[in-house]
Amino acid sequence: MLNVGKIEEGFVLDHIKAGKSLAIYHHLQLDKLDCTVAILKNVTSGKLGRKDIIKIDREMELDWDLIGYVDPSITVNSIRDGQLVEKRTLKLPERIRGVLRCKNPRCITSVEQELPQVFKLTDREKRVYRCLYCETKAEK
Repeated sequence: MLNVGKIEEGFVLDHIKAGKSLAIYHHLQLDKLDCTVAILKNVTSGKLGRKDIIKIDREMELDWDLIGYVDPSITVNSIRDGQLVEKRTLKLPERIRGVLRCKNPRCITSVEQELPQVFKLTDREKRVYRCLYCETKAEK
């Protein structure tokens, strides 16, 4: 049996779709942290069948929109003094910034490099995002 220790201060990202934890790990740049980060992959789950879990043993700012974009079914548990203090469920964000890149070579973001890449949600069911500036559909 695998035993991953309890965290005192930090976060537990739970109910991650199996296989999505590494994308979240890289997008949040968790590799740059100097604390314990545990990734549990393909954990048995009554609700999902299989799921991933990430434990971060540190207080930090999390990009809720980014996490919700990668997997809106994630639950984020905030831990302080070894106790659960908040349980947050996520959803697809209305706008996502700095994650996607517009593929349209004529888009203003291709010419003006300092402009942020911003995409807005245009179809929640199909998870379709479009560039805020040129309306080009984002590729997944």
